[in-house]
Amino acid sequence: MGDALALDAAWLFAALLLLLVLFAVGIAGRRYLLERGGGTVDCGLRRVAGEGSWRPGVASYQGDQLYWYHQFSILLRPQVILERRTLTVASRRMASPAEGAALGTELCVVECKVGPGSSVELAMSEAALTGFLSWLEAAPPGSYLDQIA
Repeated sequence: MGDALALDAAWLFAALLLLLVLFAVGIAGRRYLLERGGGTVDCGLRRVAGEGSWRPGVASYQGDQLYWYHQFSILLRPQVILERRTLTVASRRMASPAEGAALGTELCVVECKVGPGSSVELAMSEAALTGFLSWLEAAPPGSYLDQIA
């Protein structure tokens, strides 16, 4: 009886270990697929600026849109899509020690207004922030004309 129970426990442990390995391989394979197109950076996201929890992820520049993918998701579609023409930087600061513990050290936090009344915060490295700001400024001429009216 005791040997059968130990054997069952060993099989259960092996099955759980196999599931864990398959999940890790799936996450790594997804990350590879996202990064092979280029233009991706590590980027944390907090939907309501100043509230809620940070979610680690990957941001990808796709033309006039910024796609944000959650780091621990299996889906290959973005969880958040930000349009360049509706995105404006409201403020930027260095991450607090508590935020650094959740996201990583030496990150810049950028509060972005997304259309009227909505905002998100993005956390990224200094180099990624430079690329993000360049991408925002590189909008084609006339792409913001509909916001003037």
